[in-house]
Formats: sequence, structure tokens, C-alpha cells
Amino acid sequence: MRSVEGKITAKLANTVNEKDPASGGGYPVKTFRELVEHNAALAYLNKDHLLFYRGQGNDYKNKSNKSSFYPSIYRGDYLPKREVEHRYDILLQASSKLIDLLSTRTKDGTHELKRKKYIQWSILQHYEVCGTPLIDFTHSLRVACSFALLNNNSDHAYIYAFALPYITNRITINSEHDLVNIRLLSICPPDALRPFFQEGYLAATSDIEHEYESKSELDFNRRLIVKFQIPNNKKFWGNHFSVIPESALYPDNDIFHSICKEIEVDVKRELKPGEIGEFLSSWSGLEEKIVSLNKKTRERNTFFSSLKTLKESSKWESSLINNIDKLRRFRNELVHSPKQLSDKDITPYMELLTFVNNEMNRKS
Repeated sequence: MRSVEGKITAKLANTVNEKDPASGGGYPVKTFRELVEHNAALAYLNKDHLLFYRGQGNDYKNKSNKSSFYPSIYRGDYLPKREVEHRYDILLQASSKLIDLLSTRTKDGTHELKRKKYIQWSILQHYEVCGTPLIDFTHSLRVACSFALLNNNSDHAYIYAFALPYITNRITINSEHDLVNIRLLSICPPDALRPFFQEGYLAATSDIEHEYESKSELDFNRRLIVKFQIPNNKKFWGNHFSVIPESALYPDNDIFHSICKEIEVDVKRELKPGEIGEFLSSWSGLEEKIVSLNKKTRERNTFFSSLKTLKESSKWESSLINNIDKLRRFRNELVHSPKQLSDKDITPYMELLTFVNNEMNRKS
């Protein structure tokens, strides 16, 4: 997606770097009213864009110590292409199950859902079934603040203001900014209650799935205008405003919630049976460890060049290298043919992976 350089007020500029708003700890505000007033000024200054918000209990940062906002399918410091492809396989499977279940459980909106992947992905993302190329936003500051403070035991939370293109349709594809913006309230069937209570929107980088030149082009910090820090106390809301309770953000009797929970269980059982998820997570850790060793040699920073360096190093036994190769081959089989494997197939490799990790730790 294209980067945008927003405009901020002189008051905000005393704390926030206008050219790099993702850095720093955010502009501190004391009350909800103050937050609204700041964003009213931002909306006026940034007339060419619409402001959307995210509320988070934590400020997640990348290796450059800047706030980072990746869609769930692209999250992870070291993300090989094969891992992204595997996540898209899971998304495809979940989309297919969603269509099948909705056809038998609800009537309204299913015809269009079958034809448009963005509607399928929007529901799967908003109900947290699996990773998707979409990221959640809201047009409501009150919703964003309520999410940021929900089950938050910290002293403060964060509100982020993003500049996105104006919406012209329910699904707006802006080729100038390489962005897709989806208004959930307009595309979700009426039985899906959660998007209506959360005033939800979704955005994605258009025309990119698992093929991209640089992962950073998918980071929505490129559209960030300002980061605010809000206090986690009752004084924040004051006498005239109030937090939206969890029961309202996640309403009961939501048919789509029960359907999506069923899909989540099925997808995990079919595509990640038993210890598969644990194995993939542990393998990613081993890959990162091997790549980090390669940084010390100043060679090209890839897994295979790092493994080659280990092979050429006299301090690493050939048996250890052979075990890593064995695990790598099994990892590829697991990603591309998960249904052909069972818990019994994975268990010995999980044990081998634990042994290799211990040996790597001992030698590091």
C-alpha cells in the first residue's frame, strides 16, 4: 500500500513526530472528551482522507521499535513464503466451510457471500476464526477506547488514528493507494450481530496475497497519523461518556458466532491435528535461531545460507546438521500435505525438534 503523511496540530507536534508517528510512546490524553477534540482537529486537517481507529491494550512494535499493524495472516518476525501459503490454505478451507454451514443455517445474504471472497474473509476475520489478509478498524472512537480498555490490567492503553481513502461502495477498492476498505455493516448478513455493535470496518492491501516484494508494504503503520495513550481509569470517561460493556461488544445469540466457532474447531482438527501447531511454532523458533547465527557471519541473511554456514563450521557435528535437515523435510511435508499425517507421525519429530533445540542452546 502507499504510505501517507498526515497533518497534525501544533499541540500534537510537541510530542508526536509528524513524519514518523509510529515511533515514540504516543500523545497522552486524560479524558475521552480531549481525545474527541484532538481527532476533530485531525479530521479537519486531513480532508483528503477518512479517519479510522484501532484500540489496543498493548503497543506492539517491530524490530525498529515502531508500532506495527499487520493483518493476522502476515504476523510473525520471520515468515517464510511457505508458511504464508499454508495460512492461505487454512483460510481457503475455512471459507469453504463457512459457505456450507451458512447455506443450511441462515437465508439472508448467503448468495452474495458465496460469490465474494472479501465477505467470507471479513466474517472469518471479525469472528477470529483464522488469519486473514484483513485488519479490523472502527469509525467510532468510543468503540476503539472500549476495546483498548477491555480486560486491560495496565495503567494505560493506546488509540491509533489512521488515514484511509474515502469509501464509495460497500467494498471500496482504491487502486491509487492499493487499498481495499470494507464496511462490515453493509456486507454482513443481518444475523451477524457483532459487526453492527462494533461499527466494524476492515482494510487490506489490494492485489497481494502470498506474493509480495517486501513484507513492510503490508504494515498499516504506513497509514498511521497519530498514536494516543489513554489512562485506564474511570476519570477518563468523565460524567458524560461511558465504556461500552463487553456484553454489548460481543452480543449473545449471535448465530454467526456459533457457526464460526464450529468452523474454527473443524479447521484446527483437519489442518492442525494434535501437535501440528506446536511443531510449527517450535520449528519457526529454530529457524529464527539459525538465521540469527548467520547475522554474526555477515552472510546473506537466509535460513539456507545460515544452515550452510553451520555445515562448514567445525563446532557443529554432522549428526546435528542431518537432524535439522530431517526436520526441515518433515516441516515441508507437514505444510503441504497436513491431512496425510496424524499425531503418531508428528510425535517422534516433535521429540527430535526438542532435542535439536536443546543442542543448539547448549552450543550457542
